[in-house]
Amino acid sequence: MEKITDKIAALPADSNYVSLEFFPPKTTMGFSNLRDRLDRMARALRPLFVNVTWGAGGSTATKSLELAEICQRELNLTTCLHLTCTNMSRKLIDRALEDAKALGIRNILALRGDPPRAAEYQTPTDNPEDAIDETFTWAIDLVRYIRKTHGDYFCIGVAAYPEGHADESHPSGQSLEHDLPYLVDKTLAGADFLMTQLFFDTEAYDKFERTLREHPSGAFKTIPIIPGLMPIQSYQMIKRTTKLSHAKIPDAIMSRLDAVKKDDEKVKNVGVDILCEIVEQVKEITSRTPGPTGFHFYTLNLEKAVSFIIERTHLIPPITPIEEEAVVEDITSRIPTLQVNGSDHEHEQVAQASRENSRSRRQSTVSSEHRNRIIVSGRPVSHPEYEATSAEASIPAEPINSRANTLAISEGEGVLGREATWDDFPNGRWGDARSPAYGEIDGYGPSLHVSHAQAVSLWGYPTKREDINELFVRHLKGDLTAIPWSEEELNEETRTITDKLVRLNSKGWWTVASQPAVNGLRSSDPVFGWGPQKGFVFQKAFVEFFIPAAEWKVLLEKLQSSEVQDTVCFYAANAAGDFVSSDLTGGLAGEVKESSTNAVTWGVFPGKEIITPTIIEEVSFRAWSEEAFGIFGEWAQVYGKGSESEKLLEDAKADSWLVNIIHHDYVDKDALWNLLLD
Repeated sequence: MEKITDKIAALPADSNYVSLEFFPPKTTMGFSNLRDRLDRMARALRPLFVNVTWGAGGSTATKSLELAEICQRELNLTTCLHLTCTNMSRKLIDRALEDAKALGIRNILALRGDPPRAAEYQTPTDNPEDAIDETFTWAIDLVRYIRKTHGDYFCIGVAAYPEGHADESHPSGQSLEHDLPYLVDKTLAGADFLMTQLFFDTEAYDKFERTLREHPSGAFKTIPIIPGLMPIQSYQMIKRTTKLSHAKIPDAIMSRLDAVKKDDEKVKNVGVDILCEIVEQVKEITSRTPGPTGFHFYTLNLEKAVSFIIERTHLIPPITPIEEEAVVEDITSRIPTLQVNGSDHEHEQVAQASRENSRSRRQSTVSSEHRNRIIVSGRPVSHPEYEATSAEASIPAEPINSRANTLAISEGEGVLGREATWDDFPNGRWGDARSPAYGEIDGYGPSLHVSHAQAVSLWGYPTKREDINELFVRHLKGDLTAIPWSEEELNEETRTITDKLVRLNSKGWWTVASQPAVNGLRSSDPVFGWGPQKGFVFQKAFVEFFIPAAEWKVLLEKLQSSEVQDTVCFYAANAAGDFVSSDLTGGLAGEVKESSTNAVTWGVFPGKEIITPTIIEEVSFRAWSEEAFGIFGEWAQVYGKGSESEKLLEDAKADSWLVNIIHHDYVDKDALWNLLLD
């Protein structure tokens, strides 16, 4: 139950510390896997504290508090809970603060959230306590409220923006100078520390820190300022992140990423180098101010890259041999004693010897890679390099649990490391739903990622379905930079099937995702290539679209016909929560099949296992469909309740099914489109 500022004050003046940020995973399996990842990262990286994000309008309130409880109570990590205040009732804010106290959390990052839109977020209610409190307009309102209602119980952090804050997707006038008066007021209202938005421009950060420390108000002279850094996990992810956050990537950095953008592994390696350089530069900048230097990492629920960065830049706090022994003893004491032939004596002898040698870095043991060993019985071990007795094979590998070896696992070393970092190359909603990083990068829930003014400028005031058809077609032709489900312009790959997509959208089947079939093109192909050199890439064609309910009924019959059912997989859901798939329906026979997992993109590369970056399966589709219909609702809210456009979009949402169809014949590049357009 420690405050962050107290922990910082207790550190040596010349020391460094780190904090790690996590968001609540979208799926139950992701939540379970994140718990193990948190435990590993806490032991390996020794963060001073961890942050748990909070969705705008309280959209992730329950999951955020569940994750905060795991961090604070189960893992005994000092936890900072994010809390937004706009578009929420005072009752919800009070409950969140009381729940935080009950969990022993004493640190809050006070944020505004989305711009205030009470008229849209408010639902009809007879209870005035559930009404959105419109007095919460800015983060300063939340800071003042927490201080008024809870005194100094909570240590309060606020956000700062080295390059200036902006609500607009393409801001004009975004600047630190514009932000400063508001940041001063927010700090003087009761903030205890500042945490910055992510940045890659260290010159901008240098100016930011110098400006704050020298500000005539004195508000920032000694307050902890914690710079926020995001590891570069993939080329597309960092492009999207910087677009949404308005963080500038210097040309020198961008050129290094552009040179390797087709190879995710090289992007991640170059990204680690870049972040290590940024850390060292920030160390120089912060050395002007006495006191410990902190670094906050936006982990995106991944561990490998951030572990490399923190180790290489010597940010892991030193640990004494006594502390290390205590950690190993604590972990091994929780492992139940295994009996061999009715006796645990041999196990105890070997375990004791293992503990005595657990100080050495990354020491291997018999059981550390047990699946590579042959278990023998009835004779002595003849080849200890690949054989083990049954007794030896059953011994937990205690040294693996040391901090040094836990770090090695987080960095992907050995069998355990490969298992721990199996999801190291996330692919947004197309990744594996078991991953803690599954879904969009921020974990904050559905959003248009544009302001209301921009939404109207982009999409006008649709009043009939044909107006929506036209918006999708214009986006496909390059005349519109974004649609509500995608703020990205089309890539070269999609342009190869634009004519097919235009035909689908022209008849009211609104496509939100698709890819063409590819059969064994070289990984260096300028349009379809990705991954390491001298490899070959493959793709199954798929398309995902909204379709009116009556037309879906007709299409469903076609997909279940004897001519088609064995060549496709499909998933479909509507806003009411109804779900149907090729697994559940079982085609003409009607039997329920085992839930399928469809790798729709894969690559074969020299010296590597087959890589499958794009996966479509029931769990991930269900999670995404909720968000997809949520975005429909967000778009409708732009126009105000009762308007013609709002009614059109709400009716379309209620009448539509979201359908994803995968065609298994990747040799015939037109198979899917002939099926849908004939």
